[in-house]
Amino acid sequence: MIRINEIMDKVAPYMSQADQDLITKAYVYSATAHAGQVRLSGEPYLSHPLEVANILAEMRLDAPSVAAGLLHDTVEDTIATIDEIEEQFGEEVADIVDGVTKISLMTFESKEEAQAENIRKMVLAMAEDIRVILVKLADRLHNMRTLDFQKLMKQQLISQETMDIYAPLANRLGLHRLKVELEDLSFKYLKPDVYDQLYQGVFQHEVLNDEYIAKVIAIINTLMDENAIKARVHGRKKHLWSIHNKMKAQGLDLEQVHDIVAFRIIVASLKDCYAALGLVHSLWKPVHGRFKDYISMPKANMYQSLHTTVIGPDGERIEIQIRTEEMNQLAEYGVAAHWAYKERSKAGKMAAKDAERFTWLRQIMDWQREATDSKEFMHSLRYDLFQEEVYVFTPKGEVKEMPEGATPVDFAYAIHTEVGSHCTGAKVNGKLVPLSSTLHNGDTVEIITDKHRHPSKDWLKFVKTAKARTRIKHWVKTQERSEAISLGKELLEKDGRKMGVNVQKVLKENGFAPICAEYNFPSVEELFVAIGYAKLTPRKVLRAFLPKPDATAKPEAAEEHAAQEAAKAKGGGESIKIKGVDNLLVSFAGCCNPLPGDPVVGYISRGRGVIVHTHDCPNLMRLEPERLMQVSWEGHEEKPYPAKIVILAHNKKGVLAKITAILTEQGVNIDAGSFTSMVDGRTEISLTVEVKDSSHLYRTIDQLRRLHEVVEVKRTVEDRAGNIQD
Repeated sequence: MIRINEIMDKVAPYMSQADQDLITKAYVYSATAHAGQVRLSGEPYLSHPLEVANILAEMRLDAPSVAAGLLHDTVEDTIATIDEIEEQFGEEVADIVDGVTKISLMTFESKEEAQAENIRKMVLAMAEDIRVILVKLADRLHNMRTLDFQKLMKQQLISQETMDIYAPLANRLGLHRLKVELEDLSFKYLKPDVYDQLYQGVFQHEVLNDEYIAKVIAIINTLMDENAIKARVHGRKKHLWSIHNKMKAQGLDLEQVHDIVAFRIIVASLKDCYAALGLVHSLWKPVHGRFKDYISMPKANMYQSLHTTVIGPDGERIEIQIRTEEMNQLAEYGVAAHWAYKERSKAGKMAAKDAERFTWLRQIMDWQREATDSKEFMHSLRYDLFQEEVYVFTPKGEVKEMPEGATPVDFAYAIHTEVGSHCTGAKVNGKLVPLSSTLHNGDTVEIITDKHRHPSKDWLKFVKTAKARTRIKHWVKTQERSEAISLGKELLEKDGRKMGVNVQKVLKENGFAPICAEYNFPSVEELFVAIGYAKLTPRKVLRAFLPKPDATAKPEAAEEHAAQEAAKAKGGGESIKIKGVDNLLVSFAGCCNPLPGDPVVGYISRGRGVIVHTHDCPNLMRLEPERLMQVSWEGHEEKPYPAKIVILAHNKKGVLAKITAILTEQGVNIDAGSFTSMVDGRTEISLTVEVKDSSHLYRTIDQLRRLHEVVEVKRTVEDRAGNIQD
């Protein structure tokens, strides 16, 4: 177990005595609070907060962060409260502890919607004060290091959560050391067999690798010394998860992976970086397409370095990274190395210069407010936060970072919302391209705009960034709402003319206010929207303005009047009841002619209420899935329902008479029909018949199939184009 003295030795070089006293005080408080508690490993529980604080000290985080690391479990696991923490250690430490506690209480292995919402809250906590997530990452890292003591199922759940959320988040924050260790530890528990096999394979080559690393380091050191460049060179083996991904992506065996080792050259200045690169390329041949300049185009997490792959000694491919000491510190500890805590304002807000470096955090704050759907937020997060980046240029040479797979529309919205909203075309490297084209590193993109053009719903099929997606959806919803208002008002006026209600007069007199209050609509516009989306029928609204039935009238007459009105509200006098639809206009699709007893699906149309289709109607594939609803038959009126059948029969005398005889016997009326003679001596008879329900229809079909002259009988459905389908 690590000792507090070891932590104090690490923080002493960069902390004041007052800050060190704060950490010592936090240690005493934590030790008292956790006294008597033990971990699953049998160690005193205090070992965990000490290890977390040690990780934070190695990252050279500030005193409130290290103190919060020592205290992060006190509120969750002891009788300590946030108020006590604030009283003893101040608001800053209390806010970090409170944020970490809230994240710890989230259950990521729950249903998808709840998981997405929890991740959303976590990212928002990070955007409010990034130290919350830094402490949580340190907490997760130590828990992963001691995961052996958990049950197998728990190991896999925690590892999957780490691989899906925490490792990518560490990568986005530039915390390379944490990211690498989190990935390898997760790999160990998620795919233990693959991990062990790869571990043994790499271990068998370790001696050879160590000799090779020493040889390459000696050559590079000599090269730098001969050219008067002060440099520090070291080699390392790539981590197992990285090797596994490369083998999987390229279909390689371990023996075929040649660049398992990577080398890093740390130099004194920026100019030395490029000088060292030139020397390396003069000594060893560079591999085409494997050079990346992250110094002139830094990653969003502030990472800077030169990357090149060369054919080194013995014909082996080796990866070399070249950077300054400052860049190296940033590469290892990312955001932690650049966080100007002393310039922070109250409540953990970013200093202005740091806020510029974290534009992506501001973007998260922007689009999380617009993405009301948690699943949509999660989808966007995976692209904007966890995907690899591509770097593209504006015509003026400004660099824009986009997620992998981004399109010109994403680029347009990255420039400005107005540019995206009025985007009508794009040129990539001087050539016109479709708006759905994928952008690549180094592309120069020019957006063509037209103030009369607006976003298209089709753009949602290919845009990748959260900003583009949320802005497009917002515009589409606004337009649809506007259309729904117009349609709702139009339907209300149309039915008003039929029922003798002057809708314009009612509007002027604010007569719809009681209706809005009854249905909890905040305004008349929302009432129109509900009618436009078929959530409410015009007749139901207008009935409130009709003269009341005469109280002296006979009860039978009043009942008849109510029945007539109810029939009208159902549309065309149909009194059918469908479960899941209450007081809505209901009609039946003419393509599939659903019958009572058929499995059915409802489609919420604009202006026509709910249109009922059979569950296997091919036209459902063309409809918007979000407007489909589950419905089922509760009962039906005793009346004839139309159905379409096709009879394939041998063209013989008397066959039609036999068919009509069976239909008459079964009580089925023929409403329409057509006949087509075929070259093979058969006839196709298409009939529209009237039946009571689906059982009635299929009993009739069974009887028709028994005729010797009949080859086949099928119920048919018309698709939208009018083609007959089985």
